[in-house]
Amino acid sequence: MNATMRRVVVATAAVTMAVSLAACGSAKEAGDNKDKGDNKKKTGPLTIGLLLPEDQTARYEAMDHPLIEKEIKAGCADCKVVYANAKSDTSVQQQQVDSMITKKVDVIILDSVDSKAISSSVKKADEAGIPVVAYDRLAEGPVSAYTSFDNETVGKVQGEALLKALGSKAKSGKVVMLNGWEADPNAALFKKGALSVLEGKVDIGKKYDIDRWLADEANKQMTGAINSLGKDKIIGVYSANDTMAGGAIAALKAGGVDPLPPVTGQDAELAGVQRVLAGTQYMSVYKPYGQEAAAAAKMALALGRGEKVPAEATADSPTKKGIPATLIPPVSMTKDNIKDTVIKDGLYKASDVCTAKYKAACDQLGIK
Repeated sequence: MNATMRRVVVATAAVTMAVSLAACGSAKEAGDNKDKGDNKKKTGPLTIGLLLPEDQTARYEAMDHPLIEKEIKAGCADCKVVYANAKSDTSVQQQQVDSMITKKVDVIILDSVDSKAISSSVKKADEAGIPVVAYDRLAEGPVSAYTSFDNETVGKVQGEALLKALGSKAKSGKVVMLNGWEADPNAALFKKGALSVLEGKVDIGKKYDIDRWLADEANKQMTGAINSLGKDKIIGVYSANDTMAGGAIAALKAGGVDPLPPVTGQDAELAGVQRVLAGTQYMSVYKPYGQEAAAAAKMALALGRGEKVPAEATADSPTKKGIPATLIPPVSMTKDNIKDTVIKDGLYKASDVCTAKYKAACDQLGIK
């Protein structure tokens, strides 16, 4: 972990996730909170189901999937991973859970499309003796463990970055908010964190909840905001992630907004990092996916072997309290610390980022 990340203080998440940070001995306490699947003892290879929610956001196929498999193999070379992506379809993901139950996997790592709708499927898995690790989004139902980032803090980091970019001009025009998909419980936490920083300090002209985090939908709503507010009135854009930021920036350019206002993002997608380099996107939130993947793998292996779940916190969903949880702190990434975050930590090679189009910007920042 780099120095930047060590300085990050984990805040307490709220709303759908009430987190109690515990002392060093808390992993034992969290592990004592057992579900049906936790009591079984199994030696030898495990079969672990991995269900991710969508492929519109680059992180899931490019980072989460390979990193989780890598971490599982590191902890159990003979373990098997059965993978499926729901492609933003709730009913498809429910069928995928049913398939994992039929295949008698030992554990399921689940990043839910819709945290509430998937609860009945989580219950089915629990009744079949298959523990579920909620990954990145806290699914409802009897999940056995949970790992994600401190999502309210993500929103605060974004809001603080936008305020810093606006400086003395924070009240000189309108800010447009492009929030995440309502079916994703993290979206409410991002929004809450951002509003806790922005309300009263900027004038929010328009707010939108973007369906399925789609770039095209963000583009459409941003175009509407430009037409409604006027291209000369928009001074900043809060975008909850990089995919939507890309759609918003395209709309700003097409709408003749010049200079471009600061636009936030999240996930440090390669295209987002390159936009930050180019100055068209102000910042992204770097989330060290390797740490989240490692936590999920350790939890899954422990549950599959009937061992105590490694966790340093607990989380509450609307349907279950005291879920063993591991939360990873996020980092604000601007052009000034690209080299010390996504490059230094190995998320991308310099050659991935510094293509011909961005070579001059990379040279200026000493990224080689």
